[in-house]
Amino acid sequence: MSAIELHGVTHAYPGSPMRFDLRVEPGEWLAVIGPSGAGKSTLLDLVAGFLPPDSGTIRLLGRDATRTAPAERPLSVVFQDDNLFPHLTAERNVALGLSPTWRLAPKVRDKARQALARVGLAGLENRRPGELSGGERQRVALARAVLRDRPILLLDEPFAALGPALRGDMLALVAELRREAATPPTIVMVTHHPEDAREHADRMAFLDGGRIALVDTPAAVLSGADPRLAAYLGNTTSRT
Repeated sequence: MSAIELHGVTHAYPGSPMRFDLRVEPGEWLAVIGPSGAGKSTLLDLVAGFLPPDSGTIRLLGRDATRTAPAERPLSVVFQDDNLFPHLTAERNVALGLSPTWRLAPKVRDKARQALARVGLAGLENRRPGELSGGERQRVALARAVLRDRPILLLDEPFAALGPALRGDMLALVAELRREAATPPTIVMVTHHPEDAREHADRMAFLDGGRIALVDTPAAVLSGADPRLAAYLGNTTSRT
């Protein structure tokens, strides 16, 4: 049983039809790369349920989730925008992963604090997002995902706005949390930094023109043997 299966999943933006066929195994870390507009975020939005497919089937953990509401899917998403509520403390933002109510039960509060401690934010429970650095805010968002403890974790460039050193620290933290989990989550990570995928991912998918053009190990994909990928890597190198 695969963790994620997409069969003939299509979504048509005006003038940009996209089609995805993909299988991701339980516990696998898949990195998704490709030029802007290739469909990377669209792919994640389809898996998460934020976009309905025009056709095709989405199966999560062996069950048809094609029309399942996002909140009912067995996954968590960490976005590029940390998606925190500015008027709530770090503790309350994390606790939303378990309870949407204003009054926190002691058990929920304890779990939120434990999640913050796991991402290195012990002692910052009562700070609001405006009192935290960019890296700390993303740690709060990651703590919320950790607290939800879903078997699938989608990372939509959550560390893209961070500097190289801090981005590396955050990815190392994700890898550490994954190793510590009793059952490692399946991770699908969109990134514009191929080196991140090379270091952490089990496999890499290269998207081009709304299709998955290549799926292989990071070393094989980044070899640049495919001319489309070679062109993308050249453009990426020139921008960095």
